[in-house]
Amino acid sequence: MLYSYRTKNVCSMEIHFKLEGDVVSDIEFVGGCNGNLKAISKLCDGMTVGELEGKLKGNTCGFRPTSCADQLATAVRKAYDGELKAVG
Repeated sequence: MLYSYRTKNVCSMEIHFKLEGDVVSDIEFVGGCNGNLKAISKLCDGMTVGELEGKLKGNTCGFRPTSCADQLATAVRKAYDGELKAVG
């Protein structure tokens, strides 16, 4: 299923991704640091929710208490737990 998550306290505005079972794919960030977020998207493609959280949860960006990577971990967990509605 396709999900869209509105980020909080980071430069990117939204994250779009697919979740089939617990496997994340087709990650796309809207806004933010283009090159870095494309790299994160490629590196995380095919990871499980648990693997992705293990790598990205808790990462911060500068003075912010979160980062785009941390927001991705939050988004996929919310989708997996049913707290985020699918958009397609």
